[in-house]
Amino acid sequence: MTAHPISETVASLMPRAKAELTELVAFRSVADPAQFPRSECEAAAGWVADALRAEEFQDVALLDTPDGTQSVYGYLPGPAGAPTVLLYAHYDVQPPLDESAWLSPPFELTERDGRWFGRGAADCKGGFIMHLLALRALKANGGVPVSVKVIAEGSEEQGTGGLERYAEAHPELLAADTIVIGDTGNFRVGLPTVTATLRGMTMLRVQLDTLEGNLHSGQFGGAAPDALAAMIQLLASLRAEDGTTTVDGLTSDARWDGLQYPEGEFRSDAKVLDGVGLIGTGTVADRIWARPAVTVIGIDCPPVVGATPSLQASARAQISLRVPPGQDATEATKLLTAHLESHAPWGARVSVEQVGQGQPFRADITSPAYASMAEAMRLAYPGEEMQSSGLGGSIPLCNTLSALYPEVEILLIGLSEPEAQIHAVNESVSPEELERLSVAEALFLRNYAESKKA
Repeated sequence: MTAHPISETVASLMPRAKAELTELVAFRSVADPAQFPRSECEAAAGWVADALRAEEFQDVALLDTPDGTQSVYGYLPGPAGAPTVLLYAHYDVQPPLDESAWLSPPFELTERDGRWFGRGAADCKGGFIMHLLALRALKANGGVPVSVKVIAEGSEEQGTGGLERYAEAHPELLAADTIVIGDTGNFRVGLPTVTATLRGMTMLRVQLDTLEGNLHSGQFGGAAPDALAAMIQLLASLRAEDGTTTVDGLTSDARWDGLQYPEGEFRSDAKVLDGVGLIGTGTVADRIWARPAVTVIGIDCPPVVGATPSLQASARAQISLRVPPGQDATEATKLLTAHLESHAPWGARVSVEQVGQGQPFRADITSPAYASMAEAMRLAYPGEEMQSSGLGGSIPLCNTLSALYPEVEILLIGLSEPEAQIHAVNESVSPEELERLSVAEALFLRNYAESKKA
């Protein structure tokens, strides 16, 4: 880190940042009342709102969005004539999965091996802390040179679209000259990266029914159609033998021409076991940034412990399909639904329910705001130049904002580099990345304000 005053200020604020992230991670803010009480999300939203008020934000509000969750909004006015920048993060998190697999409790921020572990530490409660650090550093060094809007979403991980629908109904609320989405990450620790593309997604639940009730597998097995066996066969139809996604009508041969992801690095980042091959064809970047990818993320079936020798009358699965830029998520949903309906074996009755959807996104990295960010990252990461990469994940709000404000510049940065293991057990954030990206964001806001005066 250089001796720039912004850098020195952020460094001095890091103990406070750790204490605040500890408080925020403690909220079990999974936006699914079937898993965690709604009160956990409400408490987290209240914490975020209080933090904005403490930074002298005006019009701080808990927005009740159509999906039943709350997003937090605040406005910090800047100098007269200054541009407006919208800073985005989300305070909801993925469920912790198997809590016994965590080396420390998932909702207790724990320092280990130079990283801070906890659900949401990187994705994306740390992103909100990053915004606070950047603004505090600017306040301590001459003031915030832009007007700032902050929006902290309450259901991003669920993909239920609450904030998108709210923004469409209140288009003036999030209007800005540029938007910084603090929910992606560097290609690797120490390499400053902006995200050029995001895959979209669609989420479906499929249920197969074959019998009026479960049957004894000895008495009826071999002739009676087992719904769980039918589901296994149906799900297998979604991939070719090499693992390539094979949804009827959906192309899977696009190429990625930008920053490449060496296979060895990917295997290490993904912690692929020795001797286990990768799936699909083409480069790793092709597969994770430019092509669709289907994943079975949940299946209802009897657990091994306590299983009985029974044929299953019904089976249910939840399927996520990542949709690359250049393909339409709505059309992909139709194709996936048709595939599921046509590939169910033995005449099994099929019902499909959509539970989430978001369009893919492509940023214009040639826009002027990116020049301001490149200069900021050059100072925050001495000796490194800003890179651009794709991201296989989805942030549905990006397309909503792009449609609402066609002229706005949208930049995507964040703390979710590969070592962070977001959405997995033992999620963590690098405090060095939090520090450097906070510096970069502060310098960007200063650079951007200056560019608008020219």
